[in-house]
Amino acid sequence: MPLIVITGGSRGIGLSLVNKFAKEGYDIVTCSRNKIELDKLKQKLENNFPGINVGVKVCDVSDKEQLNGFGDWINDEFGTPDVLINNTGIFLPGKILSEESNVFESQLATNLASAYHLTRKLAPGMVKRKSGYIFNLGSIASVTAYANGGSYTISKFGILGFSKVLREEMKEHSVRVSAVLPGATLTSSWEGTDLPNDRFINPDDLANLIYYMADSPVSMVVEEILIRPLLGDI
Repeated sequence: MPLIVITGGSRGIGLSLVNKFAKEGYDIVTCSRNKIELDKLKQKLENNFPGINVGVKVCDVSDKEQLNGFGDWINDEFGTPDVLINNTGIFLPGKILSEESNVFESQLATNLASAYHLTRKLAPGMVKRKSGYIFNLGSIASVTAYANGGSYTISKFGILGFSKVLREEMKEHSVRVSAVLPGATLTSSWEGTDLPNDRFINPDDLANLIYYMADSPVSMVVEEILIRPLLGDI
């Protein structure tokens, strides 16, 4: 069976991705900081999709040592993935001159450095095999700066730049790279909002789109895709 690694797979977009690729017959490896959520997810996946292998590991992806350990564990226990989705991200609103002093480092570590370091662990196997697909989850904030975006916007501009460079480096090795840039998506980040659901992207719809890209012919690649709610940004 094909193998997919998805960071942050216990909730939000990551959970939708895990469910979609499991349904399509992929073996799943994912991580989060919450062991209880991971154990429940593993049991649910194995019950709902018998025959697939599921690996879960507690990992704070903002911690380089933990992240490298996660990558080594994948290589040792599962081998090279067919698909890697660098999904984990956090949003801490604020302005550059007034946000807390550790916000910059925290969001860069989680939103950008985690993708960089995990890719460096797992992509060499793809290069050797001459196949694979890497998705990096950015945001509308990767291309549109806005007030109160602060360090989040900086990190998401960075993930787009990382994807562009990685795409150039991987093309000669037949490894595909895509930057996925969704607008407001209905996850727990929007809990308490009084806006109707149709003002948001449904995370399951986003997961279906990413699966379609992963399942597309290997002779082509969607380098960058920008997705907005039908009525535009919030």
